Amino acid sequence: MITNDSSKSFFKGKELLLLEDDPILSRRLVAKFELLEMEVTACAKIEEAGNALESLHFDFALLDLNLPDGESLELLRQGLVPDNTLTILMTGEGGVRSAVEAIRLGATDYLSKPFDLDELPLMFANSDSSRKSARLFQHHKEQRQRETESLFFEGNFKIDLHLLEKIIEVDNRLLANLPALLIDGPTGTGKSTYARWIHQHGPRSDQSFISLNCSAIPDNLIESELFGHEKGAFTDAQKARIGLFEAADQGTLFLDEIASLSLPAQAKLLTAIESGMIRRVGGNKEIKIDVRIIAAANQDLRQMIQEKNFREDLYHRLDLLRISIPSLSSRGRDIASLAMHFVKGLSRKYKLPVVPLSEKSKQYLLSHSWPGNTRELMHELERALVMCEKGNELELSNPNSPNPEDSSLSKEGDWLNLSFSFPSDGFNMEKEILRLIELAIAQANGNISEAARLLGVPRDYIRYRIKKTKE
Repeated sequence: MITNDSSKSFFKGKELLLLEDDPILSRRLVAKFELLEMEVTACAKIEEAGNALESLHFDFALLDLNLPDGESLELLRQGLVPDNTLTILMTGEGGVRSAVEAIRLGATDYLSKPFDLDELPLMFANSDSSRKSARLFQHHKEQRQRETESLFFEGNFKIDLHLLEKIIEVDNRLLANLPALLIDGPTGTGKSTYARWIHQHGPRSDQSFISLNCSAIPDNLIESELFGHEKGAFTDAQKARIGLFEAADQGTLFLDEIASLSLPAQAKLLTAIESGMIRRVGGNKEIKIDVRIIAAANQDLRQMIQEKNFREDLYHRLDLLRISIPSLSSRGRDIASLAMHFVKGLSRKYKLPVVPLSEKSKQYLLSHSWPGNTRELMHELERALVMCEKGNELELSNPNSPNPEDSSLSKEGDWLNLSFSFPSDGFNMEKEILRLIELAIAQANGNISEAARLLGVPRDYIRYRIKKTKE
């Protein structure tokens, strides 16, 4: 029974519309809600309630289904009950079908007669809590959607958009039992943002997007986190709890840094993905789930397989669809365009005018290796924008001191530098093509296939060029 001070403060001064033609029940209900210091408008006919709704604002409405002049559902059908009025329907025996229609029309709940009057305040309080939670969820969803809508897909970033759209095409054809997706790339390249973009643009956008950083969960707790547990399953399991697989049912489960999972945890994850069934820790009941798995890795899983640190069967199960996000330093001159895209967004955030990047800053963008990738770029731009003098150009941190490892890229006269002009004695294109190939191979850690992908050429082209140089 809700009669404590905090509950009274929730109901105090709120307006309730009561539509009930039984005078005895009506008096009992009025008395009940007046004890909670609510303002009650009691009506016995639909027409009377309609007039009240036109002239007054109500926080809550309690409507009996069958009235002398018809069904109270007419008030909902005609849109007379505002969306922000929490409405509960009271039904007699056999009124479940009408109650279902009432929910469809906007009612929050229903009660079958006879009922305990103490249930009503609790139902209204729970309905209000559910409405606030739903609104908060919608707010967070809209925030995330704005973030993904502001993604940069110009220049060579268009390749990323093409891959993302191809995945959405597959998802929209299948709708159910969506294939797993693996997103790999260095730390800070935006793997989680791409995962959320896929969810928000796919057929499951109205369902949950659950994210888990696998490296943040101790190995002895990861099974409980993923699959849930029953009460008493282990020392601290004082009550049952569902896992993230159940929470993400019909939606998306994003497993970031999946390479950090132990081999036993990988085996259990593989079983869940293959069977579409999970079992809570300490339980014996199998629970069917339909979850879209998106996994992200910042390590070479194929290398980890060779080192016996990652299961090959799990890798192939996750690698049905894949997006490989290159490092920021491989984006070339598009880094400057990306930086200005970020500057515009940050300017809106801090309510500052958009200022251009200085010429030295543009050179710095190309010369720096960006080990933190897009995340590092965003933080550096944010710091520079906040500290920028009014009306000045945007100066990044120490633009005159590029990374020593990349100093060759900022030498005067280097064709990779923004200020480059062709030398009067001519340009050795063959030599520079080889130099490009060497840079790509170094960035790909000696992987010829990856270097070819970075350069946008066939693998055999690189082998041909290297062989030709040696001849």
